[in-house]
Amino acid sequence: MSSQHHDNARFPDGFRWGAATSSYQIEGAVREGGRGQSIWDTFSHTPGKTVNGDTGDIAVDHYHRWHQDVAIMRELDLQAYRFSIAWPRIIPEGVGPVNQEGLDFYDRLVDGLLEAGIEPWATLYHWDLPQALGDQDGLKNRDIADAFEAYAGAVTDRLGDRVKNWITINEPFVAGFLGYWWGVHAPGETSRPAGLQAVHNLLRMHGKGVDVVRERVPDANVGITLNLTSVYTLGDSEADEDEVRRGDGLSNRWFLDPVFKGSYPEDMVEEFGDDMPEVHQGDLALISRETDFLGVNYYMPSYVKAGVENAFFDPSVAPDYERTATGWLVEPRGLKDLLVRIDQDYGPEAIYITENGAAFDDDRPVDGLVHDPRRLAYYYGHLGACHDAIGQGVPLKGYFAWSLMDNFEWSEGYSKRFGIVHVDYSTQERTPKDTARWYANVIRENAIQPEDATGT
Repeated sequence: MSSQHHDNARFPDGFRWGAATSSYQIEGAVREGGRGQSIWDTFSHTPGKTVNGDTGDIAVDHYHRWHQDVAIMRELDLQAYRFSIAWPRIIPEGVGPVNQEGLDFYDRLVDGLLEAGIEPWATLYHWDLPQALGDQDGLKNRDIADAFEAYAGAVTDRLGDRVKNWITINEPFVAGFLGYWWGVHAPGETSRPAGLQAVHNLLRMHGKGVDVVRERVPDANVGITLNLTSVYTLGDSEADEDEVRRGDGLSNRWFLDPVFKGSYPEDMVEEFGDDMPEVHQGDLALISRETDFLGVNYYMPSYVKAGVENAFFDPSVAPDYERTATGWLVEPRGLKDLLVRIDQDYGPEAIYITENGAAFDDDRPVDGLVHDPRRLAYYYGHLGACHDAIGQGVPLKGYFAWSLMDNFEWSEGYSKRFGIVHVDYSTQERTPKDTARWYANVIRENAIQPEDATGT
């Protein structure tokens, strides 16, 4: 999928290069430091919910090894690090007393990042909802937004003097739909009305988060991260094109429209009918608070076809392109098309790729090296797509690789490796892969490097 025409293609001065993680996927130490239980603790310990019954109890032990991980970031010349804060570490019961020991952990991490010359980017919610709130209908409960507001206040009060880039919510599509509609993520419910209500409340949480950051950290940048996709069809019928509209409505417009236009798309409102969430007066004004940037998580395009209910893994629906270990198509043009479309239709002030990457079945380290040519080619192609989008006027300001390290991959457990740094889960030894070394060269040169420029 890669080509030579992006070799040495330079990015604008000031373009921000980083990597991303999330708390439950890396921290471990789930019963230490005063942390409360999360819905992912409960879900992962429920038989049959994750591959091999894997849990995040230990993950990659970042809670104890963060010094080492920051040193690796520095070695790779990362300019920014996107991490998430575990709500149950800060307010173990979701509401009520603040756990200072939990705040202390992130306080030390932020100081360590700044000492290493790495800009901290904090995500307030990346799916690890306190179980105590889960027991009170979780994200289906409108009161969740008020609880989130108090939690966000505690975090920004403590860290806002040093953290100047804030993401309110990560991927409401996944947290809401996969958790409450399709049942494959915590808490595992399977109700379309529940999924739609959860998403609406997540977007309300976003609006509350924007207000908190504006009040507590007035010199900060704040935005939301959405997982988005380009929707295509290989068919040529009107019914096929209608599936593109529906797919785009569900994956993209259901989130972009309320955030940027203050309304849900009318065609999808009609389709959802009586399953529509409870929308109160003022909700959409809250959801559409002005933001400083849009975070985009992109992994692959979506192909649809009339009459195919779940088209994604149906080979008759999608082109015969390379797929990752998760079965996801590798198609960089989907990222370029998405970025151009977002810019044209919604006009955010700035866009950051807050996640992009691929899982492949890596070999174990040999002589301190991990060769991962397919992942490297994935990054090469997708950075080329980013460069092309900038050339078409898209205000893309930065890129965060997913992920810094191999980690707990939600319902896939430890079976899928997204990291640019290999982790031996039995010893917790970290080994930068070829992609990490190549990415470090990209950062140093602020330009896409040839695929053989790994320094190995």
